[in-house]
Amino acid sequence: MQTSGTSDHTLEDLLRELTPQVLGVVVRRCGDFAAAEDAVQEALLSAATTWPRDGQPDNPKAWLIQAASRRFIDEVRQAQARRRREERAALRELPPEEVEEQDDTLRLLFLCCHPSLTPASAIALTLRAVGGLTTAEIATAYLVPEATMAQRISRAKSRLKGATFELTADADRLRNVLHVLYLMFNEGYASSSGAELQRNDLSSEAIRLTRAVHAQLEDGQVTGLLALMLLTDARRAARTGSAGELIPLAEQDRTLWNADYITEGVALAVEAFHAPPLGEYQLQAAIAALHDEAERAEDTDWPQIYALYGLLEDLSGNPMVKLNRAIAAAMVDGPDAGLKLLEAIDDDLKDNHRLAATRGHLYEMRGDHETAVDYFRAAARRTTSLPERDYLTMKADALTGTGRTPQ
Repeated sequence: MQTSGTSDHTLEDLLRELTPQVLGVVVRRCGDFAAAEDAVQEALLSAATTWPRDGQPDNPKAWLIQAASRRFIDEVRQAQARRRREERAALRELPPEEVEEQDDTLRLLFLCCHPSLTPASAIALTLRAVGGLTTAEIATAYLVPEATMAQRISRAKSRLKGATFELTADADRLRNVLHVLYLMFNEGYASSSGAELQRNDLSSEAIRLTRAVHAQLEDGQVTGLLALMLLTDARRAARTGSAGELIPLAEQDRTLWNADYITEGVALAVEAFHAPPLGEYQLQAAIAALHDEAERAEDTDWPQIYALYGLLEDLSGNPMVKLNRAIAAAMVDGPDAGLKLLEAIDDDLKDNHRLAATRGHLYEMRGDHETAVDYFRAAARRTTSLPERDYLTMKADALTGTGRTPQ
């Protein structure tokens, strides 16, 4: 045993890092996600209690696997009604030197993103099992009662009972994993509701998990998604003011952007762009790189961004991509060109606040402030994000002379 004296913070970090690795081993061996998680939680509790007193073991991962093994075996022995197959799958105790060094984190992530789960359930389960967040923390992040989130996670684990725990990195499963990570990052970077513009714990966890996938899989889409996350998250510190108010991209203090993230993100974006076949994340990363490389808003290469959005629209057909392409068109050819493109997505996004907000900005560019105010106020009524609502209301008030000009 190593000597005691490990600080609580260090122990907490170590246990959080090891949790998905240990859970991955136990799930793979016993084939029961819920039972495995219970066993691992018992092992973690035991470690948190005994290690500060007795000292940290030489092989913490092996210790946790053995402790979880004992707990699982006890449960199997107490449940006589379990099928013999489950008893044969019960974990055998292994000495530390025989515990395999394989890291099952990636397999666990792919299992949590199983196609049978909805994106909402997959995100919740991923944050719980792989990210190490508590149910209460996840519920707080998504603004739902803890009991509701607990039920969602419980149902997700039930649906996975008997699911294959193999690393099936086929195109469909990988697409599902990346989609879950993308949604997780977006919810953290631009919260869809509530008083906070961003939830850094969610976006940071999405980046961490995407790094883990990127470290083990050579794939252009994975590289592109990681690049996109880094290049977008690089602007985090400049996106809000001292009171938490939203600051749009064109008005941000770019000296606050994370230069290290930009350097890494641009390099990854270039690598991803030259890794065929070209996909959505690679194109989005290329667009984000063009924004981040501009020292001033007026230096942005809008013609190139407009062209990339054209490729992305052809590839995805996503109405939000069409909306962003309309903004780029306005920056290249004027507001009328952008307004014309928006007509094609009226039916798709008729109740979406971003469509109304974009029209407000384009009419403001056009000099039609009265129409712009109407759209800004309509957008403010439709959004569930309080910082976005306040910003849109401020824009409308500024154009009518009833409020301060947005800074």
